[in-house]
Amino acid sequence: MIRAMTVSALLGALVAGVAAYAIGPSLWQAATGLRSGGPEQTADAKPEEWPICTMTVAMPDADWAKLDPEFAAGKKAVVAEDWDGAIAVLKSAALRDPRNADIHNYIGYAYRRLRQMGPAIGHYQQALMLNPRHRSAHEHLGEAHLVLGDPATAEQHLAHLEDICLIGCEEYDDLKRAIAGYKRLVAR
Repeated sequence: MIRAMTVSALLGALVAGVAAYAIGPSLWQAATGLRSGGPEQTADAKPEEWPICTMTVAMPDADWAKLDPEFAAGKKAVVAEDWDGAIAVLKSAALRDPRNADIHNYIGYAYRRLRQMGPAIGHYQQALMLNPRHRSAHEHLGEAHLVLGDPATAEQHLAHLEDICLIGCEEYDDLKRAIAGYKRLVAR
């Protein structure tokens, strides 16, 4: 019985492979809608335009903001450097969507800008519990540890970013620069 199921599965995979090859890429792209999406889904996109994190393709920040007006208002408050306003609105958004790592990351960022490191670190850690590969949370948590005089922990987050980004990313570069600046400042 098991042998028959294995043979059936292999035969099915073989037939699917032959069908995919026979259909050709243009029909496959039309069937999957690859050419109908935005620039991140276009088959003609250059490799440097491809997103590193697949979550950003599935649900980028902009889409979350469209779905939750409080999240959008919180992001606007962060851009306007209204840290207290951002915290209030984003905490309200977090009550409705407690599993959104981006919300916790933004709340942590606002607390850090207010120099309230305890709550900032707590929200960054919450973001990383929800999404251990959250690049911005690793960067911001590393920067918070530099403010606290803990470069060893910042370098651990830099190592995590190196593993996550593979070919480099802005968060890795920013944290690396921050660590280098911290070391220059301490060396004086």
